Amino acid sequence: MTFPWIGHYDPGVPGEIGPVSGTIPHLLLQAAAKSPQSPALAFFGRTLTYGALDAQVARLAQAFRNLGVAPGERVAFLLPNCPQLVLAYHAALRLGAVAVPLNPLLSPKELNYQLADSGARWLVVLDHLLPKVEETRARGGLAQVIVTGLADFLPWPLKWLYPFTARRQGLALGFKAGPGLLAWRDLLQSPPLDAPPLPQLQDLAVLLYTGGTTGVPKAAALTHANLLANVAQINAWLPQVRYGAERLVGLLPFSHSFGLTVCLNWPISQGALIIVLPRFEIQMFLKALKKYRPTMLPGVPTLFVALINHPDLPRCDLSSLWACISGSAPLPLEVRDRFEGLTGCRILEGYGLTEAGPVTHINPIAGRRPPGSIGLPLPGTAVRIMDQENGARELPPGEVGELVLKGPQVMEGYWQKPGETALALRDGWLYTGDLARMEADGYFYIVERKKDMIISGGYNIYPREVEEVLYQHPGVKEAVALGWPDAYRGEVVKVVIVPQDGLQLTAAEIQAFCQPQLAAYKVPKLVEFRRELPKSQVGKVLRRVLREKEAAPEPRITGEP
Repeated sequence: MTFPWIGHYDPGVPGEIGPVSGTIPHLLLQAAAKSPQSPALAFFGRTLTYGALDAQVARLAQAFRNLGVAPGERVAFLLPNCPQLVLAYHAALRLGAVAVPLNPLLSPKELNYQLADSGARWLVVLDHLLPKVEETRARGGLAQVIVTGLADFLPWPLKWLYPFTARRQGLALGFKAGPGLLAWRDLLQSPPLDAPPLPQLQDLAVLLYTGGTTGVPKAAALTHANLLANVAQINAWLPQVRYGAERLVGLLPFSHSFGLTVCLNWPISQGALIIVLPRFEIQMFLKALKKYRPTMLPGVPTLFVALINHPDLPRCDLSSLWACISGSAPLPLEVRDRFEGLTGCRILEGYGLTEAGPVTHINPIAGRRPPGSIGLPLPGTAVRIMDQENGARELPPGEVGELVLKGPQVMEGYWQKPGETALALRDGWLYTGDLARMEADGYFYIVERKKDMIISGGYNIYPREVEEVLYQHPGVKEAVALGWPDAYRGEVVKVVIVPQDGLQLTAAEIQAFCQPQLAAYKVPKLVEFRRELPKSQVGKVLRRVLREKEAAPEPRITGEP
């Protein structure tokens, strides 16, 4: 059964999106024209209005043009969430160039590969991350590198204090300007760009490298039409949004598809204030909530886990929040219910992937929300459940198969990888690699990633069902289940657990807790305890790192809002 959007699934939910026009640069141009004095970005106490943001983008775009950036050229950014990333992104797109946001947590080897693969010849980089791209610079792979620092946008006295706190963390700040190495602040002295050559709707807008766990990284090629369609779909889904009145927490990395669309492109389409946070640090986050009183909080399950386990959360006034959005990984029901009980704010669990802009499904803001469901397809999105063997046979409601979808937000393909593109896109349908089921009422449920399914003695075990049980244990703070090689069964269930602070758990205790709730072959055979779980840039638990038995520490950025 094929399900394009049908509005009768839930009363009051809009059914279709209108025609998509303009390009990503038009979002900012329109917001600046409509409400130039409205706040656009808040960064550690400094606020930039839409008018000021547009003016600085125009100056930076002219500087980029002077450096030789032309339509179709790739401009890369190696930055955490900060105003510079927003400015560079819009300046590049205003020229018709292609934005290549890079994950600051990647190793030098990974970064150099992505720079070479994308063909980016211009790079905007944070000063202490500059050593990561020395190899690319040394071989002449970059025409110009523009260097900035977080202090370039910090208010006084944080601007003065930042170098001291950064150096205490071992961050090497500053650089020596020279050929091919330019200072960000100098570029902003350029005159504003006059009559920019704005891109067309079908032009390529961004290359976003997927967080795949195996093989060579692939860049999803997304056009302005793809990104704007996803913005229009979200706007159609949330008619309650008030233009110019929303305040959204921009914690999800803008270099990740979830953060780029939901925390940057979409709020600008609504003239919203984006509260920009470069990383998650609980006290910094709670201070930002108190100072700015956000109305919307997009996050990942690990964020909500951290919040419900923090003793200060019950004392926080979160009455301004009316919608929280969770994606990137399954949200345990226990976590959802505890968060909503503590805050009174409803979490909308959704689903998406880089190759689809990324949002494809979400639960309604009001009305039915079946437990564990990712919700309904966004307007204009058609979805099928196909057999796991070869993806050629469509399955009826209730059966588990591969989630396959089609819509205006689906990518053009993988950058310069026709073979990979042919595997993922078949007759216009995107094969997601996720196992899911659709019930008769049209609601969808993600069961597991195909590659994460555990096969033990011939039985299929979905990690999520084990994790849901573990999260019910009062002593478990975080948990992940994965398959572990076993000579007899092929694989057994291994769980890695972070206990609640100050608690000591035992493997026997965890196994005894699971036994009444799981079939014997699903009960964990191996139990490991850790102080923390390795996570990706967006906060998703890295199962591959756990399988490799080694977790690398992530760099940190400090500061207080």
